[in-house]
Amino acid sequence: MLALWVLAFVWLTYLVIYTIQTYNTGVPGPWYTNLTSLVLKYHEFTKHRRLWIHRLHQQYGPVHSQRKKLFAEKYAMTNVINSQVIEGIQQRALSVIRKCEASLGSYLDVYVTLHCYALDCASHFLFNPNGTDTLNNENDFKLVQELSYHDSIKQRFIQYYWPVVNILLPLFSSKSIPLSKKYVLDCAYDPQPNEASLMSKLQSKSSDLLTIQMAAECMDHMAAGIDTTGDGLCFLMYEMSLPRSQHIQECLRQEIIQNPNAKLDELPYLDAVIKEGLRLFPPIPMSLPRYVPKNGRTICGYELSEGTIVSCQAYSLHLLNEDVYPNAESFIPKRWLNKENELDRNRLFFAFASGGRGCIGKNLAMVEMKTLIRNVYGMFRTSVAPEMKGDMAIDDQIIASRPKDQTCLLMFEKI
Repeated sequence: MLALWVLAFVWLTYLVIYTIQTYNTGVPGPWYTNLTSLVLKYHEFTKHRRLWIHRLHQQYGPVHSQRKKLFAEKYAMTNVINSQVIEGIQQRALSVIRKCEASLGSYLDVYVTLHCYALDCASHFLFNPNGTDTLNNENDFKLVQELSYHDSIKQRFIQYYWPVVNILLPLFSSKSIPLSKKYVLDCAYDPQPNEASLMSKLQSKSSDLLTIQMAAECMDHMAAGIDTTGDGLCFLMYEMSLPRSQHIQECLRQEIIQNPNAKLDELPYLDAVIKEGLRLFPPIPMSLPRYVPKNGRTICGYELSEGTIVSCQAYSLHLLNEDVYPNAESFIPKRWLNKENELDRNRLFFAFASGGRGCIGKNLAMVEMKTLIRNVYGMFRTSVAPEMKGDMAIDDQIIASRPKDQTCLLMFEKI
């Protein structure tokens, strides 16, 4: 009994000290968040974290490794535009085009198609020649079903906050190996990956990594590249297909048709359309927590001690500053062509985060998105199908987001 009282005293002492330290920073916010994280957990579990934090920003004001070196070179733009990588992405974009053509006179669920495209591009980059072909191979399609059709806010809540409990859960569940893990392991043990693949890079320059560690890294990269790219494209194509955005389609189409041989980075309106889609519908709109480094930092006049958790979310950065993003809640690609406020606009663009912890796959994702959008809108006019009843509202997961009903029915008209 005495031990319980001692533990309670220690816990309360810690809570009081932590609360005092937090108050001393002077950072504005709800008083109760200094005492417990349960409110945050509640909003995460009910899928309202992004909106709750955004309201706090509006109310309280704006307060804002070694292994990476192995991958940084491979994800550099010079390697992403390698002919083998570009050719592989283009081939997968053409598979999407064939799906669009097959749907003429009817509709296509692009949510499914775009996630297949994202997986096929990511796996090609990682494991060529063993990349998936989910749009043409039924067995490969099962990987998309496993990786994209889940509710991570429920499945990962325990994993995210109670990792010890999560370790015990497999003792009470099926022992079968997920298809995605089996696929990655099979690719990792392939003795001859293509030299343009990330796996080849790891095998040739990371003798300190075991094959199982390489597989784990590639699994993370593959999973990170599916829903982010797939959902980003889905939100963008849905917005482009609404009646209010038909004029944007036409502007984009004219740029594509008038510049048939242009490189991707020579199409400024295409770049603007992609960026505006990612600004309004960032695939990872929620907070990305970071620890304040050694010796602490002063941010906006607030002194934050070492070890304090701070974060900002792309959703709010992209919407709060009307001086930088006028009519911030509207889809206006041409804003990115304006030289005025260009530096601030790019500084606040947080779809891929920024700095040393930013998304390492940014260049690959942009090439995938530009390649597909160029192919689609150079050949088709899109509109929302009358049969489309699904809710396209942003549905928060633990870190990423997705269309709420995971369906997006679009019609394609050949031009």
